[in-house]
Amino acid sequence: MTRLFGPRRNPADISAEELARDAEQAERILAWSERAQAALDEVTGTGRAAGGQVTATVAADGKVLRVDIGERAMRLGSLQLAEEILAALRLAGLDAARRTEELVRESLPGFDPAGALAEFERLAAATWR
Repeated sequence: MTRLFGPRRNPADISAEELARDAEQAERILAWSERAQAALDEVTGTGRAAGGQVTATVAADGKVLRVDIGERAMRLGSLQLAEEILAALRLAGLDAARRTEELVRESLPGFDPAGALAEFERLAAATWR
């Protein structure tokens, strides 16, 4: 995607070709998002902690779908068990995010979801005069 925004980008320097390319990319993303919503809704992530004795599964939106605790993990103190559960949930969230990004990258070649998010966050944090 063309970098249309930035601290030194003059809107007058944006060519018609750049605008057309970015409009085409935006249309592809919109069409893909409409088609892929079902696939995105199915993305889950799994995380394990406590030597595999705690397993968590989350949806891509972070919703906890399942937590399994093995018998050996039940021998842990309550604080340590809670920490292991949270660790498994964090890992599951990271796995779901990775799987979502893979799905986006496969479906939209050339689009960098992490880069787009970083640019959005940069623009959101920018001081506007």
